[in-house]
Amino acid sequence: MSVVTRIAPSPTGDPHVGTAYIGLFNFILARQAGGRFILRIEDTDRGRYVADSETRIFRMMQWLGLTPDESPLQGGPNGPYRQSERMDLYGDYARQLVASGHAYYAFETPDELSALREAAQAAGHVIHVPSRDLDAAEAQRRVDAGEAAVIRLKVPREGETVVNDVLRDPIHFQNREIDDKVLLKADGFPTYHLANVVDDRAMGVTHVVRAEEWITSTPIHILLYRAFSWPEPVWAHMPLLRNADRSKISKRKNPTSVEWYQQQGFLPEALLNFLATMGWTHPDGREIFDLPELERVFRVEDVTLGGPVFDQARLRWYNGKYLREVLTEDDVARRLHAFLAEHKSDLPLDDHFRAVTRLMTPRIEVFSEFLDKTPYFWSETYPVTEKAQAAIDGARDVLPDLTARLKNAPAFDAVSIKALFQTYAEEQGLKLGKVMPPVRAAVAGTLESPDLPELLATLGQERVVARLTRALP
Repeated sequence: MSVVTRIAPSPTGDPHVGTAYIGLFNFILARQAGGRFILRIEDTDRGRYVADSETRIFRMMQWLGLTPDESPLQGGPNGPYRQSERMDLYGDYARQLVASGHAYYAFETPDELSALREAAQAAGHVIHVPSRDLDAAEAQRRVDAGEAAVIRLKVPREGETVVNDVLRDPIHFQNREIDDKVLLKADGFPTYHLANVVDDRAMGVTHVVRAEEWITSTPIHILLYRAFSWPEPVWAHMPLLRNADRSKISKRKNPTSVEWYQQQGFLPEALLNFLATMGWTHPDGREIFDLPELERVFRVEDVTLGGPVFDQARLRWYNGKYLREVLTEDDVARRLHAFLAEHKSDLPLDDHFRAVTRLMTPRIEVFSEFLDKTPYFWSETYPVTEKAQAAIDGARDVLPDLTARLKNAPAFDAVSIKALFQTYAEEQGLKLGKVMPPVRAAVAGTLESPDLPELLATLGQERVVARLTRALP
């Protein structure tokens, strides 16, 4: 069987890390089988529609490298791929269900429905919609006369509907506890249930991999598949991403927009690697792996359901590992420069920039930290911290001599500079901890910086001597 997967986000706001998470596994399953991965836009909820959200979803998928085989951008044989462009299709299928007796026209007003829900809640059962009992011909006459009506699914009142999820034991739902969901609204717009099933069938989706919050909707979808006499897809409901307190991930406790992680300078490879470990572990215990490796070893049956915690500190660790151990020095420099250029920095991609990047890579985890930690590399008006100033003030006896020696050093590479400090310390009977910190403070304005000999070599002899001279009384 050819595998076809999909994600179907709604354009209602920021591109969510949950969409990236589910998209990753759908992408991998399709690639493993040589199948197709579809991106569909479910935009029928016009009340929550955000005009630029769709474009931002496309950009997110492009940034992550999860390129769909079919989408509103790529097109494909099963388009259109926006639900708002498939409206006639849903109405036809809804009326087909009415004709076959699996759905019915319902005429209850909002006030009537509210009263029915209150009564059903008090009695401890699902709402019974009176229109369900109308004669089909009478209902059709009222619709033909122009009376407003929705179309509801006629859920069987006997038996049960079983969800066979590859990650769980069979889940049994008693049909008497499932209410007759609206499939088509009075304005002709479909609800999620109808549009989702119709589109999945029309697009040949074989595997529905989505978040576990949709489990309670799945019996409705199974009943629709049966009503249409269509085979069910394979169901796999992935565990929800969680905050540290185990609550569902939310922007009140964790940044949830992928754009935020882009703006902070996270790498897409690191984010995907991290997301791949949300509920799944590499069979060889590897923590760092790329998409081809994930495609090689991933099995959806191996996903665990403990509720993975979206730990930003852990994500930062992944990003740092990629900067220091996966990417080459040149890759880091080029990507960092591109990131800074997007944020209005005009630093040139020259040897000095590459040298600074090489020095700072062990000291940053995301690109957004770079400029805040390196002002002394780019300007002579860098800030000086209180601790740095105290170190300068406490070394008035050693700074003049150190300045002279650095000024007259015949070589100004890191090895030579380190030897110079060691020689001076031995001659003066001092520890390096007394000699080097004030120099660091004077040339960088901070006591937190890269290796001092490499820092000085990167700044260059002329700048170092000028800064030390300026720091002297």
